[in-house]
Amino acid sequence: MPPFTATQNQLLTEHLRSFLPGIEPEALELLRAQLEWVEVPGGSTLMAQGEPGESMYLTVSGRLRAYVRSDDGSIGPQRRVADMGRGQVIGEISLFTDAPRAATVVAVRDSVLVRLTKDVFKTLLASSAQVSIALTRQIIQRLQSGAATHTAAQERPVAMGLLPVSSGVDLQAFGQRLARHLGTVGRVRVVDSTTVDAELQEPGIAQREGADATANRRIAMLLDDIEARNDFVLLLADPEPTPWTRRVSRHCDELLLLADAQAEPAIHPIEENCLLRRAPLAEAAEILVLLHPEGTQCPRGTQQWLDRRPVADHVHVRPTLDRDMARLARIQSRTAVGLVLAGGGARGFAHLGIYRALQEEGVEIDCVGGTSIGSVMAAYVASDRPLATVMANAREAFRTNPTGDFNLLPLMSLIKGRRLRHILHDAVGRLVGFPAQVEDLWKNYYCVATNYSRASEQVVRRGSLVKSLLASISIPGALPPVVHEGDLLCDGGTFNNFPVDVMRSSMRGVGTVIGVDLNFRKPRRIELDDIPSSWALLRDKLRPRAQRRYKLPSLASYLMQVTILYSMSRQRQSQQLTDLYFNPPMDRVGMLQWNRFEQIVQQGYAHGIQVLDALDDTQRRRIGGLRTS
Repeated sequence: MPPFTATQNQLLTEHLRSFLPGIEPEALELLRAQLEWVEVPGGSTLMAQGEPGESMYLTVSGRLRAYVRSDDGSIGPQRRVADMGRGQVIGEISLFTDAPRAATVVAVRDSVLVRLTKDVFKTLLASSAQVSIALTRQIIQRLQSGAATHTAAQERPVAMGLLPVSSGVDLQAFGQRLARHLGTVGRVRVVDSTTVDAELQEPGIAQREGADATANRRIAMLLDDIEARNDFVLLLADPEPTPWTRRVSRHCDELLLLADAQAEPAIHPIEENCLLRRAPLAEAAEILVLLHPEGTQCPRGTQQWLDRRPVADHVHVRPTLDRDMARLARIQSRTAVGLVLAGGGARGFAHLGIYRALQEEGVEIDCVGGTSIGSVMAAYVASDRPLATVMANAREAFRTNPTGDFNLLPLMSLIKGRRLRHILHDAVGRLVGFPAQVEDLWKNYYCVATNYSRASEQVVRRGSLVKSLLASISIPGALPPVVHEGDLLCDGGTFNNFPVDVMRSSMRGVGTVIGVDLNFRKPRRIELDDIPSSWALLRDKLRPRAQRRYKLPSLASYLMQVTILYSMSRQRQSQQLTDLYFNPPMDRVGMLQWNRFEQIVQQGYAHGIQVLDALDDTQRRRIGGLRTS
């Protein structure tokens, strides 16, 4: 089958050159002559896990999704492992290894690919040294790096559908604003039904569907051609479930469901008629975009919207605010900046200093997460309040020692935890108001807790904000655990004190990860042969600080440090997942020295400036958002 359009033909050439860099023109033409064009309707299965691998494919347009069965081979829900868009190769490993297909691949929407069969592949290897060397080198590199590796940039959506799911949404104005910000990343085209009618010079053709195969093919070819000429295509649906709206819901890589956040969260006719009947394995991801007036201090009622619809993600946006639309554009273009903040007691105040340094450099944070005290500071960042407001709030909130209310009967914990709960209630209440939910924060946020009942890490992205923070910061033995849906949760540092991996794997759209660690640099040497008795330690504590003989951590500090030992052992692994890494020198700062707020913040700021000043222009461009000279 020949290529559908000249643009697709050119796009195939570009993809082949990207897949096989350095290949000679003669070898490229020889390879092109052996490729078969394949059309895969949305919802169709391209290959099934376990079947023989008889060919490899290169995606020219469209989107496909890979699933694998459970590890034990049992029958049950399949696990989604990757999305593949244009320019990506599928199934090449089987041609070399003769292994069966490692995954089932389904077309998310109508897709165009080219196929190279195993027999032709072997013939090419034998007849052309150029093609043989190029193909072999590329496939060996993929085997070494892992066949299932897909970068965020490779997975970014090209065709995005904008569908209104409440009345009064101005799609045209929103689409043009989003296009303007996406235009800083690549070429953008906004398309609606009138665009299709005009391009095909046939009024009303966009609203045809069903048995009109000729119209369907003409529209599909036009949309593929527009997609091939652009990096992003925004397809604007109609306000009602028309044939064009249904086509938009089927054709896109991702669907942005635009809703007036102040409206009732009921299911819209478009959702009922266009989205609920799609094939589960092939449906495009649905992203709920809640639209707020510019003067909104903090979103409310997000839970009611999310409870009614199975969306993959949600984003809060004030459409008339440029920084919000720029944040959405970065998320959609997979260039968003994620900030990860580690736990470490009072040392966590340093996070605010580094955040100040990043703001002064012009870095916009789009997603944020953390553990323990890092989860609290991350919530400040996610609130999107001015830095001066955040600093004043934190300074006032932690004026009282949060770990100073000791239990006379420590049956569950050494510390009652009432002060900490009051501090968090006060801080959250003054910052974002009540009732505050995690999903109500302006910026996408997560915190990490440890599920004691299930002996596992728990990533929290929904629910009461205060309760989530308490769970993430409740050190086992020192603070009481938090009850959550019948389980006991405690400090996330036990499993993951620096949750960079969560940002990389779970936060949609993140391309750059900035991490702030609070790890010890040098272990403190203990100049003792044995631990003194309790009476000896008590007598020593009563001496003036300069005259004390025993330099030992307190019980609370000891418990806090023991909690994160496993996480500390993963420091290098976590650091390698960051694009920009901060680890301010906190050796002389105790984890319970809550009264040193200003000093710790300043230490973090000074370290942030030092790290940022040391970056050259190449590093700054790679990280994104940083000013260059």
